[in-house]
Amino acid sequence: MDGVRLIARYLGPYRRDFLLAVACVAAETALELFIPMLMAQVVDVGIMAGDLSVVLANGALMLVCAGLALALGLGYARCSARASMGLGARLREAEYAHLQSFSFANLDAFETSSLVTRLTTDVTVVQNALVMGTRPLVRGPSALVAGMVYAFVMSPELAVVFCVVVPALACAMGCVVARVAPRYRVLQRAMDQLNDALQEDLAGIRAIKAYVREGHAAERFDAVNEHLADISTRTFRTAVLNVPILQGAMYATSVAILLFGGQMILAGTLTVGAFTGFMSYVLQIVNSLMMISNVFLMLARAVTSVERVREVLNAVPTVRSPEDGLTEVPDGSVRFDHVFFKYAPDAEKNVLEDVCLQIEAGSTVGVLGGTGSGKTTLVQLLARLYDVSAGSVCVGGNDVRAYDLAALRDAVAVVLQKNVLFSGTVRENLAWGSAEATDEQMLDACRLARADEFLERIGGLDGDLGQGGAGVSGGQRQRLCIARALLKRPRVLILDDSTSAVDMATDAAIRENLARLAGVTKIVIAQRVASVMDADKIVVLDDGRVHACGTHGELLATDPIYQEIYASQVGSGISGEVS
Repeated sequence: MDGVRLIARYLGPYRRDFLLAVACVAAETALELFIPMLMAQVVDVGIMAGDLSVVLANGALMLVCAGLALALGLGYARCSARASMGLGARLREAEYAHLQSFSFANLDAFETSSLVTRLTTDVTVVQNALVMGTRPLVRGPSALVAGMVYAFVMSPELAVVFCVVVPALACAMGCVVARVAPRYRVLQRAMDQLNDALQEDLAGIRAIKAYVREGHAAERFDAVNEHLADISTRTFRTAVLNVPILQGAMYATSVAILLFGGQMILAGTLTVGAFTGFMSYVLQIVNSLMMISNVFLMLARAVTSVERVREVLNAVPTVRSPEDGLTEVPDGSVRFDHVFFKYAPDAEKNVLEDVCLQIEAGSTVGVLGGTGSGKTTLVQLLARLYDVSAGSVCVGGNDVRAYDLAALRDAVAVVLQKNVLFSGTVRENLAWGSAEATDEQMLDACRLARADEFLERIGGLDGDLGQGGAGVSGGQRQRLCIARALLKRPRVLILDDSTSAVDMATDAAIRENLARLAGVTKIVIAQRVASVMDADKIVVLDDGRVHACGTHGELLATDPIYQEIYASQVGSGISGEVS
């Protein structure tokens, strides 16, 4: 029932088309069921009695019924296509819009490949079920009931055959559907796995070629492809059993009716016209049973897809804007007050443990630490990409949970560790920072991020970056992402190892430019000491805890972890000699 309510809800303005389609099928079915009655009249009253007027009148009426049935069929096709395509578009739109409200925690719960399948294949299955299933779903039961009624009216004795065949056939079809239905969910999961392998291989095609691992990638894809083929074969091998079962039932019914009907004609208890009309109803009844079985198989798959779509739509975002949330961030001050965090509620260990930090507005803070120390997690809490497990994070003197999400994220610009550019021009990508930004503002942001050095070489603001920014290098991509963040004019600017791919001179120039930004709190996560040594404060994280805080000079004199990082980088020449 939940699935039916979901479909009814998202039909929305197309509900009228759906109801018209149902009405067209019902009327078409009634007309087609009336034709055998007219045929019996033509044979018994017209041909057998030699009354040509009866033949012509009933023949003309049959043609009118056939013409009306054809028009109704065309009307159904038009209305059902509009309703199904509209439903699919609204479901995809609703899923995509709901995905935009997901926090990182929600996105962690769904694999990307599974979300792609739910937005495409599953919605297509639902569309097909509506456009191809409405007709047999309405026509099948209607034709079955009406055909049985007409058959009993024409010959109750002969119609007893259906009392044996129909229940046996219904049991056989029920067994097929019950066996196939659970396999459709397994089939869709196998489709998720195929999409996952394909997506990963396409995203990593350069690494695959660089390591000459095309054979390994092909073998891995073949494995998931064969798994999908095997699941599909086993599923549809069972599903197609309805065809031989129905054909066997139809042949058995026809033979039994021919046998008993012939005897009744010879005995004079049944007319030839009535027998001819009865045989037409036999075909109607058997065809309706076939339609019902087919639509049940189709609906069994559609129910699985509807459930998968519903799982996405019913997922409650773990991070939401509060009612009447604050819409203005006063300043860029930041405070972490006894913050604990873990990605899963049932995780054994916290990623961050009792973090307490105070960052003044307009200051520059560097964050250092080993891999897995919690640096990225720390700053993601500022923009509420995740919510704390315990404690509080404050920006501008207010708990981040008190702000409207859009307002908070406009004030806290994050250049993530994984830089992302979108297909399109430089201007289109920079507009993500501010859609109203002028060309001069965009060029000014590029100058601050030192992206102006290569901008003309790639065609200026109108230069095409290619798919996913493939037309620029890693360092150029980082600088464009920094420029995009600057266009937001944020209160807090977070650079999560966002200059790791640029050279030391460019890194220093970017830091110098950013230092001149007034009223902006800069939080710089870096692997290189040289990137943070000029900061007002340096925070050293170790295993999710704040190990030490201080200036470069203070930490170099007192903190062993900072001394070790500094010595290893200077000694290996990573940072160069630092005075």
